[in-house]
Amino acid sequence: MNIYYLLPCRISYDPTRYPKYIPEAYCLCKGCLIGTYGEENFHFRSTPVYMPTVILRRTSACAGGRYVYTEDYVTIPVGCTCVPEQEKEADSVNSSIDKQEMKLLVNQNDKPASE
Repeated sequence: MNIYYLLPCRISYDPTRYPKYIPEAYCLCKGCLIGTYGEENFHFRSTPVYMPTVILRRTSACAGGRYVYTEDYVTIPVGCTCVPEQEKEADSVNSSIDKQEMKLLVNQNDKPASE
């Protein structure tokens, strides 16, 4: 079963463009909503998905009493997706301490129960 969400969007307006109004999606969360209850997970980040689109741009020229338009290619955000957060090259002091604590916990769990 696929679950689809309606994304919030802003309306971009440009009177010299056809179409004049273009809806543009944007991401609400920094992280991604994952899990049974949709908790926000910061190991992933919400990133816009873009779609190239052709629009008509009005020029300053006229031909036969009508505006002249040229094709223009724009990229429009149409949705959001989750991508894994990249690990930083230089780990902060806190993250290295967290890694050391995790190693100690893992090593303690590896010991036999008789100890």
